[in-house]
Amino acid sequence: MSSVAAALLLAGIGVPAGKAPSASAAAAQSAAAPAILLDGYHLPFPAPPVVKSGTTMVPFRAVAEALHITVQWDAKARTITATKAANGGQTRKVVLKQGSKQASVDGRAVALAIAPYAQNGSVLVPLSFFSSQFGATVSWNGATKTVSIQSPAEDLYTSVFYALNSFAKRSYMPLFDGVSFGWTRIGEDGKVILDGKDYYWPEAAGDITPESLVEGAEPAGQDAQLMVVGTDGKGELTRLLGDPSLRASAITDIVSLASDKHFTGITLDFEGLGLTGDAQVVQQSLNTFVKDIAAAAHQAGLKLSLALHPLNGSYKGYDYKTLGSYADELIIMAYDFKQESGPEPLSSIDTAIKLALQQVDKSKLVLGISLGSENAQSLRGPVGLAKRYDLKGIAIWRLTLVSDDIVNALKQNVILN
Repeated sequence: MSSVAAALLLAGIGVPAGKAPSASAAAAQSAAAPAILLDGYHLPFPAPPVVKSGTTMVPFRAVAEALHITVQWDAKARTITATKAANGGQTRKVVLKQGSKQASVDGRAVALAIAPYAQNGSVLVPLSFFSSQFGATVSWNGATKTVSIQSPAEDLYTSVFYALNSFAKRSYMPLFDGVSFGWTRIGEDGKVILDGKDYYWPEAAGDITPESLVEGAEPAGQDAQLMVVGTDGKGELTRLLGDPSLRASAITDIVSLASDKHFTGITLDFEGLGLTGDAQVVQQSLNTFVKDIAAAAHQAGLKLSLALHPLNGSYKGYDYKTLGSYADELIIMAYDFKQESGPEPLSSIDTAIKLALQQVDKSKLVLGISLGSENAQSLRGPVGLAKRYDLKGIAIWRLTLVSDDIVNALKQNVILN
């Protein structure tokens, strides 16, 4: 089998024996096919897109799945029925028929430039028409031969980290569904502390107290999480996790503090585990701690979230599958992949999500996005990947870096409060 035929088979395109295209024909087809980006990142297709009479035709299922459109194919009638509930509850219904230049949109006849047709086992439909009917916008860059799709804003769960001098940006808090307050940490002795140079319980600012910020979240329908930060730079976490007495004391202190101060949950941000040593032993020690604190938190009526290094990162101390069975939510800290400044590579974020999905159901996964890396222009990439994989939502690090530009960019991609 030729390398071209092998590649086509891997892509899911059947190539009958003796029918494999020549290398030159495959290259010509590849050169003619436009690149297609969804929210700034390439959208894979089981068959290459085709430009026909100026209209880009694509396999409908790939676009439908990426935009979470429900599709039904009636082989006998040769029709595609696509439906999706728009924000606000109204459902859009589009019916396309193979070989027909007339579509139905919510019962209304609409003309197509090119009729849907079958090719290599896929039914191809006009990309711009199909996408735009469900709220996406499609644009063409002739210089780069790139089709860009901007997905519509989706109603994802959104949270933000209140830490490191976030007080000045507190007016943005109500926009999010949840807030994790970074006011405590694990000290060098392995104990829970409320003071320190970075994560500490803040002083009151006139009539505004830390307690009033937390208590104001619940009436607004927000989650208010107590974030406990721990790093292993000086062996703090190793000390805590390896000592049964310290573990028991820390769990009691954390759960009691969260309950007494009227938080609705706990976020553990334990970083730096598994860079050295036996990764399996490190994972087991964290699993044990999380199992115990999850039981105590749930008994107290508190939610438990874990902020974790990505599985394609350097730290190997995190067993997503087991941790996901105990915690209510896993936040994938999919950043710090690069060495230079600028947005995070979307390919690395994509891999982090795919690896997490192999271990944990998407309903428990939240994509962490660092505003230290991203800007108002680049945000659509990681947020788009969270939407593409239908994750629970996104978590923004951190409130200090939120601005009007960032809020406006988020509103183009997700529905904020």
